[in-house]
Amino acid sequence: MYYSAIKDCDIANGVGVRVTLFVSGCTNRCEGCFNPETWNFCHGQEFTDETKEEIFSLLGHDYINGLTLLGGEPFEPQNQRDLLPFLREFKEKFPDKTLWAFTGFYYETELLVDGSHPRCEATDEILGMVDVLVEGRFILAQKDISLVYRGSSNQRIIDMIRTREKGEVVLWDEKLATS
Repeated sequence: MYYSAIKDCDIANGVGVRVTLFVSGCTNRCEGCFNPETWNFCHGQEFTDETKEEIFSLLGHDYINGLTLLGGEPFEPQNQRDLLPFLREFKEKFPDKTLWAFTGFYYETELLVDGSHPRCEATDEILGMVDVLVEGRFILAQKDISLVYRGSSNQRIIDMIRTREKGEVVLWDEKLATS
């Protein structure tokens, strides 16, 4: 897996101060994407054990609320397969830190549907670790800079903890958020 950037004090991509990993590779290729260079699966730097240790070191600070995955596209199958061992270790080392993930894929119609492009053997386990999922392709015609944590009005912020508890999609409510 390749990545294009690591942000160590990100306050724009999730609640609180976060460490953000921008992975490379995206087949969605949304018009108006803010990060089109990451569409290439080989853009940036290779994700190594040193990269992982750098991220874990950054996450070790008390003021860091958690980890955010952006792209590119974290839910491209090859990225999921590469991210899974890292995310398992993240959850083991930092059980009180939250995991936010941004994806252009749609939760119910792509990530959960057998045979769809993004769904693979790693999808369910990764979704089981995600606390908040920002989903849906960026649609330039629906761009709205007033929205919190998303770029176009079609995108949803899903509270994955409550979604798993209720067995149906529960949208994230900033007023109720503890993650």
